[in-house]
Amino acid sequence: MRQIVLDTETTGLDPKSGHRIIEIGCVELINRKLTGRHYHQYINPEREVDDGAIEVHGITNEFLADKPVFSQIADDFMTFCDGAELVIHNAPFDVGFIDAELKRLGSPRWQSVAAHCGVLDTLTMAREKHPGQKNNLDALCKRYFVDNSQRDLHGALLDAEILADVYLLMTGGQTDLALAGSGNGGDEREGEETQQSEAGSIRRLSADRAPLAVLRASAEEEQAHAEFIGLLEKAAGKHYW
Repeated sequence: MRQIVLDTETTGLDPKSGHRIIEIGCVELINRKLTGRHYHQYINPEREVDDGAIEVHGITNEFLADKPVFSQIADDFMTFCDGAELVIHNAPFDVGFIDAELKRLGSPRWQSVAAHCGVLDTLTMAREKHPGQKNNLDALCKRYFVDNSQRDLHGALLDAEILADVYLLMTGGQTDLALAGSGNGGDEREGEETQQSEAGSIRRLSADRAPLAVLRASAEEEQAHAEFIGLLEKAAGKHYW
């Protein structure tokens, strides 16, 4: 199963008011393992970035002035995502912006996200698992012991990498974050990691970051579990494993 964990940064909050995407970050999962392939791109939005947005992500108008416009990167971006399930935190926000860009583009090939990708909203998932609690990305990092110490400013690629960790832990099962392959395909953005912005270099998780915490049952919890299984066996007259 191929999944793309995706995040964007924008000039403001509402594409219906003319706000645009300024950064896209994606990381690839295949069968719940990071492959090492990613897509990252800054984009000239052809408009000013709101001051409030700059306070969140630190990406300035001056930095974006020489970056490609969306029409120049649309084919590469959509080809990278085509056919995958997109894993997005608060998916309506990012999908709304991408769809607005595609509509503005008017391409007969790329019409909407839904026409080419499935979408999984991790915010909806988190609210179902943790009702009544904070479920923003920082809160989930704290809940699942994911290191987000480098997240002093939002960045699309860093946030996509963090969300990948959170998603794998939140959904249980296989959470091996080791690379499944070399990831040196044509969609790898060579040299992107050296690109500098006024807010600093592209923010990515350190390769030597602390491993994800593994919580093991105590002896008392194991004993309580064994006693509970015994009660089930007695009640049902059969084994449950």
